[in-house]
Amino acid sequence: MQTLIEPPVADTVDTSTGDLYSVDSYRLDESVGYLLRQAVNRLTAMVDAEMAPHDITSAQWATLLNLANGCADTAGDLCRQIGADTGAMTRMLDRLEAKGLIRRVRCNNDRRVVRLSITDEGRKLCDLLPAVAVKVLNRHLRGFNQQELAQFKDFLRRVIANADA
Repeated sequence: MQTLIEPPVADTVDTSTGDLYSVDSYRLDESVGYLLRQAVNRLTAMVDAEMAPHDITSAQWATLLNLANGCADTAGDLCRQIGADTGAMTRMLDRLEAKGLIRRVRCNNDRRVVRLSITDEGRKLCDLLPAVAVKVLNRHLRGFNQQELAQFKDFLRRVIANADA
């Protein structure tokens, strides 16, 4: 069910501070955070549905991609990269290992460190799944042109940079 969202009220900008939101005019359905979460929820749900035949979730795929691309090789690295807590990451790695998609190996120099690597099966799966991502992204970005997509990504990068500053 699609809900009608009223256009933003003209006085949402606090001219004294330059802030774009004010307590007096704040509405959840006009919050960028809320809208981002709604978009992510819909993207994730569709990715999960499309990946179900491969017996993998979008979160598991993100983990595999980070391992395959060399962005991470420990559970801690993955937690930082993906934004997951250690308990959830451990459970996910257990599932991926049980499926034969990753392997855990203790470091010879420091037995406390467990290195993660993707298996051949995991790599094959990683190679199949970008087509799913492309299908889902194209569906969600229908009606956008290349310039709008570039601007949208720029806006998102600015939000991320502001959060990191």
